[in-house]
Amino acid sequence: MLNKFHQSFKKLAFYCEAEQFKGYDPYDGLNSKFFQSIPFLPKSRIARLAWIQFFKRSPVNLRKFVGIKKEYNPKALGLFLSSYCNLYKHDQKPAHLERIKFFIEKIDACRSKGYSGACWGYNFDWESRAFFQPKFMPTIVASSFISNALLDAYEITKEERLLTTARSTCDFILKDLNRTHNAAGNFAFSYSPLDNSVVFNASLLGARLLARVYSITKETALISESKKAVAFCCDQQKEDGSWSYGTLPFHQWIDNFHTGYNLECISDYMKYSRDISYSEILSKGFRYYIETFFTSEGIPKYYNNSVYPIDIHAPAQLVITLNKLGKMDTHRELMERVMSWTVDNMQSEQGFFRYQVNKYVTSKIPYMRWSQAWMFMSLSIYLNHFLPKSEIII
Repeated sequence: MLNKFHQSFKKLAFYCEAEQFKGYDPYDGLNSKFFQSIPFLPKSRIARLAWIQFFKRSPVNLRKFVGIKKEYNPKALGLFLSSYCNLYKHDQKPAHLERIKFFIEKIDACRSKGYSGACWGYNFDWESRAFFQPKFMPTIVASSFISNALLDAYEITKEERLLTTARSTCDFILKDLNRTHNAAGNFAFSYSPLDNSVVFNASLLGARLLARVYSITKETALISESKKAVAFCCDQQKEDGSWSYGTLPFHQWIDNFHTGYNLECISDYMKYSRDISYSEILSKGFRYYIETFFTSEGIPKYYNNSVYPIDIHAPAQLVITLNKLGKMDTHRELMERVMSWTVDNMQSEQGFFRYQVNKYVTSKIPYMRWSQAWMFMSLSIYLNHFLPKSEIII
């Protein structure tokens, strides 16, 4: 299995580097020059939502015909940065360090301006059922992943500017995001400065960053606010150990990889804060996750009650979650069964991973952020953990 995944990663790395880490995204439909040129359509919420959903759901990639270009996605840059930090920790090749520097500079260049701290959004307008996000409107999700990647690089390079940038992201989270409070005085951070939605994994990602920065700077204000956000989300855990996606009526689904986000964030919070009061919540949530979302054949389910669509993000997140919770060795057999199914059924001959497998049709579109960046990170974690240090990853 180890050799199989090593070869899979090499093929993926070759593809991503050949594409210069640029690509399409499931939600980039509104970048279409054709759509933007049609009078009145860009101002219609229904038209924007329908256009995005068409391109997200279509198994045929029509983007080049409507003027959508491959671009850098800030969150993808952060995921690749963390991945190359994993590679550098395994074998300290100068080429890995050069890649780390490359991603740091690209990330700095696409920072959103005009906020209380460093922050990032996506490289496209994004219409959802809950809210509209203009291009590069910073979100807690993109900003937290990117700042965590900068901290990964800081651990290697010791460049103070990386820590300074990640610390300033805490100011964005604390000062620019909205909050929803509960009766206990705890709260959830909003997804962006423009909305008041409660999405549990998003708020936990912000709380995790606050805790990680606290572990370096020892600022009590950071860990105090982090704890309140973690407590809010932990209070929303269901009796069986699951979480819905959020609190809105149309956010009541329970899915694979967002559950994994919740678990890794709570685990990291406890590690960075040394607060173990959520151990039972974490254990209950992990039992639900590991027993619910993976079939005996190794197929990663999307929802708790449905296999389809089989989304590439789910198997990638399994490795990340097991790594964060220190369970890669104890659950290696399941992890490798899921990864083997994924390589066999979702990786192309060109090296990229397909987006989704549905019951009757497969989307083979090679999305850079959603598919390649996540599998790149997942495989880099796996190989860094299991591949002998005497062997070079790439």
